[in-house]
Amino acid sequence: MIAVHPAPTRRAQARIVVADGLDPAGVARLERGGTVAVFDGLDEAALIEALADADAVVVRSRSRLTARVIEAAPRLRVAARAGVGVDNIDVEAATRRGILVLNTPESSTTSTAEHTMALLLALARHVPAAAASVARGEWTRERFVGTELYGKTLGIVGLGKIGGEVARRALAFGMTVVAHDLYVSEDRAGRLGVPLLALDDLLAASDVVTLHVPLTGRTRHLLGADQLRRMKPGALLVNCARGGLVDEDALRAALDEGRLGGAALDVFAHEPPGGSPLVGHPRVVATPHLGASTREAQRSVALEAADQVLAALQGRPVRGAVNAPAVLDETWQRLGPFLALARQLGSVAQQLARGPVASVELLYAGEVAAEDPAPMTAAFLTGLFAGTSTRPVNLISAPALARDRGLATSEVRREESEDFQSLVAVSLGAGGGPLRLAGTLFGRREPRIVQVDDYRLDLIPAPHLLFVWNTDRPGMIGKVGSVLGAHAVNIANMHVGRIAPGGTALMVLTVDAAVPEPVLAELAAIGGISDVRAVRLD
Repeated sequence: MIAVHPAPTRRAQARIVVADGLDPAGVARLERGGTVAVFDGLDEAALIEALADADAVVVRSRSRLTARVIEAAPRLRVAARAGVGVDNIDVEAATRRGILVLNTPESSTTSTAEHTMALLLALARHVPAAAASVARGEWTRERFVGTELYGKTLGIVGLGKIGGEVARRALAFGMTVVAHDLYVSEDRAGRLGVPLLALDDLLAASDVVTLHVPLTGRTRHLLGADQLRRMKPGALLVNCARGGLVDEDALRAALDEGRLGGAALDVFAHEPPGGSPLVGHPRVVATPHLGASTREAQRSVALEAADQVLAALQGRPVRGAVNAPAVLDETWQRLGPFLALARQLGSVAQQLARGPVASVELLYAGEVAAEDPAPMTAAFLTGLFAGTSTRPVNLISAPALARDRGLATSEVRREESEDFQSLVAVSLGAGGGPLRLAGTLFGRREPRIVQVDDYRLDLIPAPHLLFVWNTDRPGMIGKVGSVLGAHAVNIANMHVGRIAPGGTALMVLTVDAAVPEPVLAELAAIGGISDVRAVRLD
C-alpha cells in the first residue's frame, strides 16, 4: 500500500502558514497542532518569505504556489487548497519535492448545488431584472412573465457529487432529469432516477442544461457553436462549474439571435470577466463565482483543510490527496514503467470505449504478477478517469472515484505469460460492447500496446494516434494516407492488425499532430471504413 502522507515533522510544533485568510474555526483547529501565521493574500515574493521556515501552507484562490515558491520552501511538507480546484498550485513541482498536495473536494458540494438552483430560478423568473425594476420605482409585471420548472427537462452534464445533488433538488421541483456522463455507471444513475444520454441527445431533449464537469483540454469549449445549435429553441443554460467549458462568443451569438432563452453564469473564462461579451447582456444572470460562498461552506472548507493538514503533519492518512506522494527509489525503478504503461492503457480505454464503462478486469501475468497490483490498477484508473471529474484524478483518488461511480474493478494475477515476460491486460465491460487491451514493456522500460480486442499489434504509445477499422482489402491504406496527406497530416508510423484475410482490419497510425474533426469525418465516409477514433496520450 502506498502511504498517502509525508513524514511527520520533527519540530516540537509545526509552523503553518495560512496565505489567504481562513474561517476562524479553521484557524483555531490548526492552532491545536502548530504555530499559525495568517495572511490576507500574498504575492510570490511575500509568499517565498513567509514559507522560508514553514512545514505547511493553506491557500485559497489568490496566492499561487508556483514552482519558484515551492523550490524556495525547504521545509514545506504539506500544501492544502481550501477548496476544490488546485490551479494555483504547481502540483508537478510539489510532487517532485515530495510535498503532499491536499484539497477539500466535498465541502462545497451542497452550496454549489444550491447556487445552481438559485441561478436557475432567478433566470426562469427574471428575478434580477424584476428586482432592479422595482428599485427604480417601476411596477411592470407584464415584462417579467417567467417559466415554471415543473414538468421541464433538466439535462445535467457531469453526474458527480455536485451533479447528483442538483439532480435530487430538480426532481423535488417536479422536473424530468437526464444526464450525460461516460464515467458514471448505469447502476448509480439508476439509483438517482436519472437516465444517461449521449451529449447531443441530452442537448436536444433538455429545456435547461447545467454543467458540472472539470475544465480540461478535452472539455474546454464543450459547448461550442455546434452544440449550442443542438439545444432546444428557448432553452436555458446554467454554468456553476468552470467558465472555459462554454465558448462565450458562441453563447453571446445564440442569445443575441434568440436561439437560447437565457444563461445563468457563476463562472467566466477569465475572472474577473472584464470585457466578456456576456456581462450585462439582458438574457444573462451573472454572479461573481459564488458557488462555494456560503457561511456553512466556508466553515466546512476551513475545518476540512485544517483536519487534513494536521493529519498529514502527524503522519496519519488523509482523504483529499491530490498528488501521489514519493515512494522508495527502488520501488519507482521497478514499478515506474508499469505505472506509465497502465496509465496509457487507461487513457486509450477511455477514448476507445463505446458507451459508459461498467466494469474493469485487470490481468497481471508473468514477472509483474509478483508485484503489488494496487498501484498499477490505480494508474490504469487514473488514465481511465483523467479529465472526467471535478476532483483531481491521480493514484490516490482514482480508486475512490471508481468506487463512487459504481465501477466494478477486479484483478487477476497469473504467474505465467505465454508470449511476454510481463503482460498487463484489461477487459472493459461498456455499454456499447466489451473492449480488451494489453500492453507490455520492451527491454523492461519502454511501453508497448500489443493487443486491441482480437487484433495483435506492436504499437509504441505516442501523443497522437489514429485508430481506423476497415475492410481488409487492397487500397485501404492508400485511401487513408491520401486523405491525411491532402490535409497536411504527417504519418510517423503505422501498424496493421487483422484476424483473418478479407475480414476487418485495424490500422493504427502515429501522426505528428491532432487530426481535425472534419478530417476524421472525411475518413469515416470512405467506403470500407467502419469506425475512426483519434486518441491523444498526454
